[in-house]
Amino acid sequence: MISGSKVIIRKKTLTDARNDYTWQTDPELAWLDAAPVVTMSFEDYRSAYASELRYSSPTRRSFAVETLDGKHIGNCVYYSIDEVKGEAELGIMIGNRDYWDKGYGTDILNTLINHIFDQTNLNRLYLKTLDSNIRAQKCFQKCYLTTYGHTVRDGFSFMLMDIYRKDWQEK
Repeated sequence: MISGSKVIIRKKTLTDARNDYTWQTDPELAWLDAAPVVTMSFEDYRSAYASELRYSSPTRRSFAVETLDGKHIGNCVYYSIDEVKGEAELGIMIGNRDYWDKGYGTDILNTLINHIFDQTNLNRLYLKTLDSNIRAQKCFQKCYLTTYGHTVRDGFSFMLMDIYRKDWQEK
């Protein structure tokens, strides 16, 4: 477990599947993640989820995010881990809307970045966010990520942001 000031980032468990399914079948959340809405049954989703937990990828670290009182409110991840280049991509999602615009995203991201730079040899973390997702961009800027470009993929327009270990340590 990794503790922030508002959240605990922990290993995902099978009990998280119900919330994750609810969030991934929500059209607004899927749109914010530039992902398709999950349409499979919960039973099929839970089976795939269990398999993913059992056979984790060496290039992906996925976590559940809880409030300090134990409420599962979202997830975070770093993936496409490239030890040679010393970099990885970040992802964050707060599925429970009651926790939007209250500083939880900033705490999640700061806690995750701090953990990665303290516990790995990675030197650069990057992410993409929809050009239209101003809430996320403000959060990422509060965490000292800077814009380095834009891209279009699958019909979505993204802002590209990153942070380097040396810049994080200076902050």
